[in-house]
Amino acid sequence: MAGVILQNVSKTFAGDVVAVQNANLEVNDSEFMVIVGPSGCGKTTMLRLIAGLEEVTEGTIRIGDRTVNDVSPRDRDVAMVFQNYALYPHMTVFDNMAFALKLRKSPKAEIKAKVQQAAELLGIEKLLNRKPKALSGGQQQRVAVGRAMVRNPQVFLFDEPLSNLDAKLRITTRAELKALHRKLQTTTIYVTHDQVEAMTMGDRICVLHNGLIQQIAEPMEVYDKPVNRFVAGFLGTSPMNFIEGRLIDTDGNPGFIAGDVQISLPDSMRVNLSPYVTQEVVLGIRPEHLFVKPFKGRACSIIHTTVSLNEPLGDRMNLHLTCPSGNKLIANVGSHVRLRPTDSVTTFMDIERVHIFKPGETGENISLNI
Repeated sequence: MAGVILQNVSKTFAGDVVAVQNANLEVNDSEFMVIVGPSGCGKTTMLRLIAGLEEVTEGTIRIGDRTVNDVSPRDRDVAMVFQNYALYPHMTVFDNMAFALKLRKSPKAEIKAKVQQAAELLGIEKLLNRKPKALSGGQQQRVAVGRAMVRNPQVFLFDEPLSNLDAKLRITTRAELKALHRKLQTTTIYVTHDQVEAMTMGDRICVLHNGLIQQIAEPMEVYDKPVNRFVAGFLGTSPMNFIEGRLIDTDGNPGFIAGDVQISLPDSMRVNLSPYVTQEVVLGIRPEHLFVKPFKGRACSIIHTTVSLNEPLGDRMNLHLTCPSGNKLIANVGSHVRLRPTDSVTTFMDIERVHIFKPGETGENISLNI
């Protein structure tokens, strides 16, 4: 096992298409690192650079104690699991899993033992004589993982391996992959566009946008303390609410105003926000931090809204709300709330959970105390 370090890594394709820009990433030995971002942000390219399937334009990649820029993919001691699994259709499961070992001319007894051990760990020992076309998507995914496991690599690389599975199977399989990592303790870099996978699987997550790393931290730190507006909006099954407005001074304390919405901000933000008073900013608040009844223990601001849509989610419900000025909000509330479209409702905002961003797609979070 080994750590992986990217130092000032960039990749530019023909036509000056920049896929990765000045990436600095350190993946610790035995860590499960998830690289997450929207389609086309450069995450798969970054994975292929680590694997050696693409050449670095600038910068250095280290795996363990070796610089691997000029090392061929087969000699980097990494194993990659692709989105489409890339199984050989004419081979049995056993032969698919054993293929790399046979190329190495490993002894037959060793090959059999390693394949059997991996198959038992993955629960596919009864499938070894089948061919891929006779397997379900989840079974094919396990075979692809098993083929990587038998090589006993220093690093596992996963390129959106669950994207072809149905929603229920994705949930069970991601739990299985995380449990497998705990057993093997092999350094793992996992690419996905699914922020739920990132939050549930990663020891840390690296958020990528337009080829640039935006933030690297533990999942809940990224969720609770997003460094900019893009990160805040990307993470969250119901996206963060954003309201464009400006900062004002309210008797020495910071405030926010946007049309009919006027919010008193906590004193803890005063030092950070004072330099930006009178400037245009963007207020962010997550749906779970909006309420339709008063709550105790924390300061709140009141907003008058009208229900435009409700979305039942089982034990929770998303209320789509409209302010008189036209600002739109989503509140995630308990399913017991009985509100219908056109109902007027007083909405309470937990001001301790508010974020203030500079304008722009990647506007800095200026309310963070870090």
